[in-house]
Amino acid sequence: MVAETMIVSGLSGRYAVALFELAKDGGNLDSVAADLQDLKSLMAESADLVRLIRSPVLTREDQARAMDAVMDKAGFGDVTRKFVGLVSTNRRLFSLGDMIDAFAALLAQHKGEISADVTSAQPLDDGQMAEIKASLAKAMGQDVNVSASVDESLIGGLVVKVGSRMIDNSIRTKLQNLQLAMKGVG
Repeated sequence: MVAETMIVSGLSGRYAVALFELAKDGGNLDSVAADLQDLKSLMAESADLVRLIRSPVLTREDQARAMDAVMDKAGFGDVTRKFVGLVSTNRRLFSLGDMIDAFAALLAQHKGEISADVTSAQPLDDGQMAEIKASLAKAMGQDVNVSASVDESLIGGLVVKVGSRMIDNSIRTKLQNLQLAMKGVG
């Protein structure tokens, strides 16, 4: 096994490491990563797909046929199709999202990238994302793969998580801190 296995564990980690090794040996890491990200996007967009993946009622054959149809329509590559087929045959589809995340972490480490999660109150445009990525790369001293999400309850500002570090510069947190300070005064 490769040194990358150190960052993943559990069921999803074992599957992700196996897929990573297979894709690496076949020289198609990038295509498998793109397929997996597309699959994750499909899962985020379709409640029906999530129900299919998580349903304990459906037989493994039904799940495998349905997933094969989804992957066929999406045009996924052979390695990804076989992997998801194996996962469905082994009744492990419930953990597919975690497997995709673990694969992404392995790929990022392999490429020498660090992953960062950026949460904002509003969607960030391409210019803002480029600025954030450049600032994080400068601060961390290496490439940073930025994943953005939106949480309107932040009111404004950003929450940035890089590894075990978190920088919360949101207006919500500033207001909460101000409220705590005001309680101490009164």
